[in-house]
Amino acid sequence: MRRLTLLAALALIAGCTRAGPDYHPPVAGPANDPAATGKFLSAQDKAFADEPLPDRWWRLYADPRLDALVEQALAANTDLRAADANLRRAEAVVRQTEASRQLTTDLSGGTTLSRPSGTGTTLPGTLGYNLGISVGYPLDVRGKIARAIEASLADRDAVAAARDAVRISVAAATARAYADVCAANFRLAATQRIVALQRQTFGATQRLQRAGRGTAFDVTRAQAAVQTSEANLPIFAAQRRAGLYTLAALLGRPAADYPRDVESCAALPALPRPMPVGDGAALLRRRPDIRQAERTIAGDTARIGVATADLYPQINLAGSAGLSGLVDRAGGPTSFGFSLGPLISWSFPNRPAVRARIEAAGAQVDADIARFDSTVLSALRDTETALETYARDRDQAEALRQARDSAATAADQAGRLFRFGRSDFLALLQAQSSLAQAEASYATAEAKLPDDQIAIFLALGGGWE
Repeated sequence: MRRLTLLAALALIAGCTRAGPDYHPPVAGPANDPAATGKFLSAQDKAFADEPLPDRWWRLYADPRLDALVEQALAANTDLRAADANLRRAEAVVRQTEASRQLTTDLSGGTTLSRPSGTGTTLPGTLGYNLGISVGYPLDVRGKIARAIEASLADRDAVAAARDAVRISVAAATARAYADVCAANFRLAATQRIVALQRQTFGATQRLQRAGRGTAFDVTRAQAAVQTSEANLPIFAAQRRAGLYTLAALLGRPAADYPRDVESCAALPALPRPMPVGDGAALLRRRPDIRQAERTIAGDTARIGVATADLYPQINLAGSAGLSGLVDRAGGPTSFGFSLGPLISWSFPNRPAVRARIEAAGAQVDADIARFDSTVLSALRDTETALETYARDRDQAEALRQARDSAATAADQAGRLFRFGRSDFLALLQAQSSLAQAEASYATAEAKLPDDQIAIFLALGGGWE
């Protein structure tokens, strides 16, 4: 009775006392700085709105074709499939670790044949048997198994965060590849307009030469202007094809199976209203890399407890029962035996090694906290930089639009003056050259804006639920 009372007390203690420190999220660091959790410094521009960022941010473009592409990529992307497999593996590790505190059983049995030495080989031997069952249950008095389960759960959460990071990267890469195709077509169309204008001038110089009002030099210069602009057309065609091939890879397809309906995209993705960006607190909650870094701290903190538990005895409650004897006397009263009691294991002489493992685990947590702080700072820096870049690129695009409009007016005026004989051909070519440069610069600036927007969405950590 006294022995059973002792075992009951040990079972009550099991799992109630855990070695090592309990995990608490970092409180000292940039994540809790008011400057990190407030409004973004670079979000004061009219291009932004202090509103929550939706999970499926690509729907803000109101483009059904883009929506379909992103959803297809999230369903078929190979990187995301690998991330899903990593998460399933982490979940299996959790189940394996949890199983280590379950009741374990072991069945054994066998037969033996023995002969006394010196007897003939023709004499029969003695046939014996043994059957047994053993049962064990870890009491986990110092919580080593519980800490190991904590660590595996935190590791699982970190892998889930890594999977979410892949998801937002796939969504952003798909939207960016789609925007690249549209931007290539947009710049291609702008260049074709310039070529068409220059061809008109080229044709006019040919007619003037035939009428005796122009020179061969004028014709050659006009032709050179056309050829210079036309030389840019293959570049944009190659950029369009590269974007299509990138889309195919993101969708899990061979390059030759790129989405044909995207090839004709000519309008740049545009937001109909200011971008919702939220604030720093929402960013820190949303970014998967921050959550992954935080969960890594939690897992490694639990591993301090796993190492610390080795300073104390490990106790298992074990029992066994068995039958053994001669086959012809099976079941006799002397062939049965059993045992019940705690089994204690303790690596007492090797405590310096255990303390070294504890110190190493603590140092790992310190490194994790430093990486967590670095991840927070990088997230804030990337977001502020992306916001500022987009705001200033919008200003530049607007200025270039005005310059393009002025250059178009100047080119039109130069054309009329040349036709009426009030200006020479060189002035017309210079005006059209300025228009070509202004048109190209404006098209490049406009094409960059969707890329800037996607960079903001990526920095904000949007794209997962």
